[in-house]
Amino acid sequence: MPMTQDEIFQKVKETLVEALGVDEEEVTPQATLTSDLGAESIDFLDIVFRLEKSFNIKIPPGDLFPDNLLNNPEYVVNGKLTPAGLAKLKESTPHLDFSNFEKDPDVSKMPELFKVETIVKYVSKKVNG
Repeated sequence: MPMTQDEIFQKVKETLVEALGVDEEEVTPQATLTSDLGAESIDFLDIVFRLEKSFNIKIPPGDLFPDNLLNNPEYVVNGKLTPAGLAKLKESTPHLDFSNFEKDPDVSKMPELFKVETIVKYVSKKVNG
């Protein structure tokens, strides 16, 4: 039976509370993982592991959170994603909202793309097809 968005959100919230040691009230759909919830790069591995366990799904490396994209000189020039880099990012992470990021694809702003609702969307597609 498919899970509702609210059921998925509640489980994602529990996962983030456990992984990041934050209060439940802090985990809102619009909360960013880094700025609002204090996640660091090492936390992303823990979050992926916990999501896999909680939802009984497999999350391939780089599927939820892109990796190695920023190390490619074809994709990043002077701290900004190139058009090829932006296209690759969109292709590999369709669950992200790029509407504001496209205007200024500064890689230092990438962490702001990862919100709680991003994880909910991703998990929903994995769980509900």
